[in-house]
Amino acid sequence: MNILIKQARILATNSPFYDKTMDILIEGGVIVEIKKNLTPKGVVKIIEGSGLHVSNGWVDMQAVSCDPGYEHKETLETVIKGAAAGGFTSVCIHSYNNPALHNKSQIEYVINKTENKLVNVLPFGTITVDGKGKDLAEMHDMKKSGAIGFSDYKHAINDAGMIMRALQYSDNLNSFIVTHCDDESISNGGQINEGEVSTALGLKGIPVLAEELNLQRNLAILEYIGGKLHIPTVSTKGSVELIKRAKANNLNVSCGVAAVNLFLDDTSLTEFDTNYKLNPPLRSKKDVQALRTAITTGVIDVIVSDHLPQDVESKDLEFDLADFGMINLQTAFSCALEALKDKNIDTIVRSMSDNAYNILEIKLPIIAEGSNANLTVFSLTDSTTLTEKTNLSRSKNSPFFGKALAGKVVGMVNGSKSFFN
Repeated sequence: MNILIKQARILATNSPFYDKTMDILIEGGVIVEIKKNLTPKGVVKIIEGSGLHVSNGWVDMQAVSCDPGYEHKETLETVIKGAAAGGFTSVCIHSYNNPALHNKSQIEYVINKTENKLVNVLPFGTITVDGKGKDLAEMHDMKKSGAIGFSDYKHAINDAGMIMRALQYSDNLNSFIVTHCDDESISNGGQINEGEVSTALGLKGIPVLAEELNLQRNLAILEYIGGKLHIPTVSTKGSVELIKRAKANNLNVSCGVAAVNLFLDDTSLTEFDTNYKLNPPLRSKKDVQALRTAITTGVIDVIVSDHLPQDVESKDLEFDLADFGMINLQTAFSCALEALKDKNIDTIVRSMSDNAYNILEIKLPIIAEGSNANLTVFSLTDSTTLTEKTNLSRSKNSPFFGKALAGKVVGMVNGSKSFFN
């Protein structure tokens, strides 16, 4: 299908047309013309609207597919559809599976099932067997089979020696480690951020110390042993300061933030809505402001969806019994835009595209004539409202149903494949 995108402002700093409003003609998955005004010829799908923007295709560095094992919550097919609707041309899949993504066979299952699909699916193998933090997984075999890196997802590794060995081994494989930071001996049983809101609601809190102490230890190990480390979802002011110092000391560390943690604080939890029960939790206003500043100053590298589907049986419970997580592939961009506003659109785009390509060491696409199309189309003037009809996930654990959010993903093009909302 040939596509003509009309009057879109190009927000890709590596494009010769950066910050210019142009027409873009795509034929057979290749950008063939970029001009001020193009007249459609033959059969062509025209994409037009108010406030259109185009950027390099977005990459989500943290999501789960639940496939295999929990297909009643999500499948690889539905996560691809949701990612496309959210504007992502690539999505990284972490292990929330049964069996875990901890060996060659499981990585090959994901890659074979998603080959030549609408969205590029990039699986992370687990650092440890079953993601349980005890024995190193078959990292070499998984790397050869296509694992983009190694992560135990939300399971923080409390064994310092294990992190040390994982950093050494992954570095030898020219790969990297992604590790969630949470000292579970401190956060154990916590439900929401520890603070005034947790006290008022009578819920056990998750202290910022749990994240910051574990992060501090991991950075100390990185400084000692070397390697490459990515922290997927920082959530506190203290964590931002630790990352800032580590980067100033030239440690090979990067980090991300969940879009919803940029957008909302812990006061959202006053109605005991379990859809706001997240890990890391929604933090204080002070922490949220620190996260926003850190994105705009480059301390935080990427914004992620942190998409974690849960079925009704896992969420429609008393608050302390409900599972953590929310679906957010289709609303991640709007969360980021609500938090950072139009004035920071360049930062949002960079944090959802270029920076992720750099961390993953994937060739950055370019919006230029003769290049393969890998781009996302979005509007700053339209809004997004998630509904039962538009939700493409198998799960419904989102607090945003029926709520108008800023910005709209118009669609994405990934080579000869495309999706438009």
